[in-house]
Amino acid sequence: MAQIIYNTLTRKKEPLETLYPDVVLMYVCGPTVYDKAHVGHAMSTLVYDIIRRYLEYHGYLVQHVMNYTDVDDKVIQRANELGVDPLELAEEHIKEYTGHIKALNVLPATVFPRATQEISKIISMVEGLIDRDHAYAVDGDVFFRVTSKDDYGKLSGRKLEEMQAGARIDVNELKENPMDFVLWKSSKPGEPSWDSPWGPGRPGWHIECSAMNLHHLGEQIDIHGGGIDLVFPHHENEIAQTESLTNKPFARYWVHNGMLQFSGDKMSKSIGNIVTIEDFLDQHDPDTLRMMVLNSSYRSPLTFNDEVVGQAEQNLDRLRSALRPGIPGSPSVSEDTHEKLEAQMQNTRQSFIEAMDDDFNTASALGHLFDLVRGINLARDAGLKQASLTQAQDLLRELAEDVFGLRLERPETEGAQAAPFVDLLVELRSQLRDEKLWALSDQLRDQLAELGVVLEDSKDGTIWRWK
Repeated sequence: MAQIIYNTLTRKKEPLETLYPDVVLMYVCGPTVYDKAHVGHAMSTLVYDIIRRYLEYHGYLVQHVMNYTDVDDKVIQRANELGVDPLELAEEHIKEYTGHIKALNVLPATVFPRATQEISKIISMVEGLIDRDHAYAVDGDVFFRVTSKDDYGKLSGRKLEEMQAGARIDVNELKENPMDFVLWKSSKPGEPSWDSPWGPGRPGWHIECSAMNLHHLGEQIDIHGGGIDLVFPHHENEIAQTESLTNKPFARYWVHNGMLQFSGDKMSKSIGNIVTIEDFLDQHDPDTLRMMVLNSSYRSPLTFNDEVVGQAEQNLDRLRSALRPGIPGSPSVSEDTHEKLEAQMQNTRQSFIEAMDDDFNTASALGHLFDLVRGINLARDAGLKQASLTQAQDLLRELAEDVFGLRLERPETEGAQAAPFVDLLVELRSQLRDEKLWALSDQLRDQLAELGVVLEDSKDGTIWRWK
């Protein structure tokens, strides 16, 4: 089965056919860095990390570009509120987000361009649009002429006549049409600005991404990604300005992730219902957030609440449980146990790939991993030796870690540093059991349990694990 992707432009699933064999050119809109990033930003970044990982698992070379919008109305407004330099504020939040990406085990993009580093490319693109009569300059501002693009609105499904009817004509009297959008803004006192043929100014939001796309990936790309809230006007305007310049279809597949919702509302700074990535990571294993994303369709809204977070934590523990070692000294088990585990491995790999090939259906693929976990744990409980469990555990690591980006080995914690002492206490308890000092043995077991240590006894010995 070929890789199938839902294309927002055509509103249907389509086979992935790339511009170049075995290469995927993918551009993803990154955050506007004017404040601390919230878990909704992380969700979007995780979605495209998982998509990228699976495409690379399939053998594609993924050229992945994720931008930072570091000059924008929001950045300037927030900087003015804080009394700081806008570019310094943006730099601070870029460094923060870089740390978040690392903590969440997100693969670094091939390139992380910033709007402020692409000014010459942006100016060149605006000049090209003016030369082709798709844009016009007025008093230091430059606007895109939406009526020059016959299919404007094709991504969002909106008709220009309807958009014009609903627009406020008095928003900007300099525009020929109320739906025309800004490509270059003349500077106001105290704002960051760059010299241009139209006077000092700065780029509009939409032109930034188009210019960065053209610079780093070329006139045409395979996948353009971002949140569903970017379909209009951001991505619609990207299509209009890029295709007007190149006369070529811009992106083959437009991929959009659903929004993170908190108590039924989109998580947003403007509403004030945000949970920052920083706060989340202070309280939870970073892989919990990735597990939340995996357990849902990337195109659907994802609810954020304590119940959903708790379920993700349980699912993470469930996957990790399959990596427990075999019981030492177990007797030989029946051939049927071996055969069942091998059959489960084959079925898991095949079903996992089929699920992911169907528009990256991570929830279904995750279910197949849990089937493998169940098979491993049943075989282990039946007495299958570690040598026979290793192959199945390696498959679990391959799919859960390499493709999904999870970390099944627990991160280094104080508990990990305590492991030698736990080993010593478990050995002491075994001696108490040998001497039939059951009360002391049980007391030690209970105290270890309070510390998060689970003991598993068998006639062949005792093994332990963290809860």
